[in-house]
Amino acid sequence: MFDIFVFYALPFAFTLLVACALTSLVSGLMLFLFRLRKTNEVLRHPYLKQHPWERYPLSIRTAILLDYFLRLCFPNSTFWIFGQANRLLPHVTPTEVPSRIKWPLIGLWSGCFVGIFAMLLLWGLILLTMNP
Repeated sequence: MFDIFVFYALPFAFTLLVACALTSLVSGLMLFLFRLRKTNEVLRHPYLKQHPWERYPLSIRTAILLDYFLRLCFPNSTFWIFGQANRLLPHVTPTEVPSRIKWPLIGLWSGCFVGIFAMLLLWGLILLTMNP
């Protein structure tokens, strides 16, 4: 019974991992090459009032993009980093943000998070099928 489950789950987990990687890659390229300036103009993160985008290190830039994603996807949450993003960006109304601004952010971060889950599932299935 377990062999039948693994027979179907292993290729599914790998396919999901590849799909998430491609989604993150396409969304990230679209965001960084074409939509980054417009995204920052529309969503206006408070950190960008102190310094321009180019002066921040990569870690702060990704944190800003993560705040945008969390505000757009979880606008009513008050817990942990979800709540912090909502406290930093109360001026952003997710329903009023255009779709051409939303989809690269949601594709990038959703692909990353679902991809992490798919990778853990794939590793777990591989470890379960290995013979000692």
